Amino acid sequence: MTTSERLTIQVSPQAQSMIHELSIKTALPTGEVVARALDELRRRLLFEEANAALVTLQLQPEGWQKIKLEDAAWDVALADGLEPEDWSEYELK
Repeated sequence: MTTSERLTIQVSPQAQSMIHELSIKTALPTGEVVARALDELRRRLLFEEANAALVTLQLQPEGWQKIKLEDAAWDVALADGLEPEDWSEYELK
């Protein structure tokens, strides 16, 4: 579909109202509001899928060990003199 083509979809009155309100709040055209919402959903699903794959990998000790070794190798490559940051709050448990 080219940018000049349009697609008509049916949405609930509640969804129409939300799109309209967001359009006003953001000063974006309604089509852009919908496009950004779809992109946000796509990104969230991508991260959820990546996290699920990582959990699966963590359950496989041999594969997880390989990942940890690769991480350690990259940590050495990143020796830039900066203090290490604590990212432990982001580790999957």
